[in-house]
Amino acid sequence: MMTLIVAIGAQNAFVLRQGLRRQAVLPVVAVCALSDAVLVAVGVAGFGVIVARWPQVITAAAVVGGLFLTGYGVLAARRAFRPSAMNLGSAQQGRPVLTAIALTWLNPHVYLDTVLLLGSIAAGRWLFGVGAVAASVTWFVALGFGARLLSPWFAKPRSWRVLDGVIAAVMITLGVTLIAGW
Repeated sequence: MMTLIVAIGAQNAFVLRQGLRRQAVLPVVAVCALSDAVLVAVGVAGFGVIVARWPQVITAAAVVGGLFLTGYGVLAARRAFRPSAMNLGSAQQGRPVLTAIALTWLNPHVYLDTVLLLGSIAAGRWLFGVGAVAASVTWFVALGFGARLLSPWFAKPRSWRVLDGVIAAVMITLGVTLIAGW
């Protein structure tokens, strides 16, 4: 169960980045944890069976999510290759929460992992769902607020460029894979 939550993806990369930047960490962590709680509850309640009957919902989510993840990856690549793009300035101050919402709800992997896979494992066992939510909350709190412990390694712009390069590679790969797979 924890491997589904801890897997490297758009949401976790964004929470890590926000934690390192120490920008809107609590709201971003709260959005991610609350979203996971809702999705796990939906899965445990049996909604995965309904979604499985209409695969076009997953297809549409995959295409939209793939486009979004690819775009997010391109922005990360831009930051990695153009250090001047790393200073996002005040124009980005109000967007971390919206980005967290988009990275969560537009990502079809989140639905596959929480609603379908976890939901099928739990199949009405609410205690299992509570454990999954507790694991999710623990992970996001540790990732978001624990990221500051990595600050010494990210004191140099080169470290940020490497992180953004890795984020770009992961996001673009996930986005293209989603689009190509559907």
